[in-house]
Amino acid sequence: MALPRARAGAWAAAAKAAQRRRRVEGAGGSPSPAAPSQRAALYVHWPYCEKRCSYCNFNKYIPRDVDEAAMRSCLVTEAQTLLRLSGVRRVESVFFGGGTPSLASPHTVAAVLEAVAQTAHLPADSEVTLEVNPTSAPASRLAAFGAAGVNRLSIGLQSLEDAELQLLGRTHSASDALQTLAEARGLFPGRVSVDLMLGLPAQQVRPWLRQLEELLRRCDDHVSLYQLSLERGTALFSRVQRGALPAPDPELAAEMYQEGRAALREAGFRQYEVSNFARNGALSTHNWTYWQCGQYIGVGPGAHGRFVPQGAGGLAREARIQTLEPDNWMKEVKLFGHGTRKRSSLGELELLEEVLAMGLRTDVGITHQHWQQFEPQLTLGDVFGASEAVRALLEQGLLLLDHRGLRCSWEGLAVLDSLLLTLLPRLQEAWQQKTPAPVPGG
Repeated sequence: MALPRARAGAWAAAAKAAQRRRRVEGAGGSPSPAAPSQRAALYVHWPYCEKRCSYCNFNKYIPRDVDEAAMRSCLVTEAQTLLRLSGVRRVESVFFGGGTPSLASPHTVAAVLEAVAQTAHLPADSEVTLEVNPTSAPASRLAAFGAAGVNRLSIGLQSLEDAELQLLGRTHSASDALQTLAEARGLFPGRVSVDLMLGLPAQQVRPWLRQLEELLRRCDDHVSLYQLSLERGTALFSRVQRGALPAPDPELAAEMYQEGRAALREAGFRQYEVSNFARNGALSTHNWTYWQCGQYIGVGPGAHGRFVPQGAGGLAREARIQTLEPDNWMKEVKLFGHGTRKRSSLGELELLEEVLAMGLRTDVGITHQHWQQFEPQLTLGDVFGASEAVRALLEQGLLLLDHRGLRCSWEGLAVLDSLLLTLLPRLQEAWQQKTPAPVPGG
C-alpha cells in the first residue's frame, strides 16, 4: 500500500520536534489516557541478515536479493490490518527487530511509522527502537534512521574481543562496535542500548569483566547482559557437540552474571529486569510492556503478538504467530491483509502464569493493583500467603510479599527460574481451589 506523498514524513517531523522538547524540558513520555485494552506496543520483524551468526536460531534469512518495496508494502498492510483487528487506538512504542533491521532502508522504517500513525494514535514522543548491527550502520545511515522517526538504538555489540566475535560468527570487529557506539551516542544521546554476551565456550570471568569495564567507559545509559544459550541446529551447538569446543561452564557464567550486575550497580545502573540495566531513567518502555503483560502486536514474518481482537468482536486475549517464511508471508498478506499462521486464545490461568513469570523478572515485581487488573478475586496474599514453600523463600530473603506486592530481592532476581518452580505450582493449586472441577453426574 502506497502512502500519500503529502503525509510522508509528517509523523517523523513531529517526533523530532517532540524529541527536542524532551531534551530541553527533561520530561518523560506522555501519559496514556486510553484504556489498557486500547493500548499496545508494536513489534516489526525484518527477517533478513548478511549472514547467520553461529549461535542464532531466530527466524532469519540470507537472501541473494531482497524486494524491499514488496516487503515494505506488506509490512505497512499487515500493521494497519492488525491494528484495526485489535481495536487498539494508541500505540505506545515501536520496535524494529530481526534479523538485521538496520539493513532495511530508512524509507521502509518511515513508511511503517506513518502507516501506524494514520491507523492509530502514535504519540510524537513514543519510543521507537531500531536494532543495529555495527557493520550495517555507518553514521550517515544512523542519521537517516533518526530522520525517519527512530529515537532509540539497540546495538548488537555482544563482545569486545575479536576472537569471541569470530567464534560467534559476527560480521563486525570490536573497533567497529566501539565506533558505531560512539557515533550512535552522538546522534541519540541517552537513547542507546548495547548488548553484551556472557558464558561463551572457554570464556573466563576476569577477561570478561575487563570487557564490561571497558564498555562502561564507553556506553550510554542502557546495557543488556545475555547468557549464551546453545540452541540445537546452530553451528556453535554442533561444534560443542562434536567436541571441537568446550561446553560453556554454567558456574562460570553465573559468576560472570553476579560480578557483572554488581559492577553495573556500582556504575549507577539500576537492574530493572533480569537482563537489563539502566541509569538516568533510560528504561526500555517497549520491553516494559512485555514484562507487564501489556498487549503487543507482532508484524512481519514469524513475529509474535498478544492482543484481544476487539475489532473482530473477540473478548479473550490471543497468542498469535505470523507465517515464518518471508515469501509465503507476503503472499498471505497480499491475499488476506495479514499473515497470521497460528492463533490461540489464552485461558485465565494461562494469562495469570504469564503475569507472574514476566512480572517477577522486574525489580518492581507485581504490585497488588497490577495483579488485580488480571485477577480481581484472588489476591496475591490468597495465592501465596499461606504456602509453607513460599514462606521458606521469604525467610531466605529471596522473595518479598508485602504492602507493595510480590517481588524478588536482589539475590532472588538472579535465581528467578528456581523460584518459579515453587510459585507456578502454587498459583495453579490456588486456581483449582477457586474453580473446582465439576462433579460427574452432579
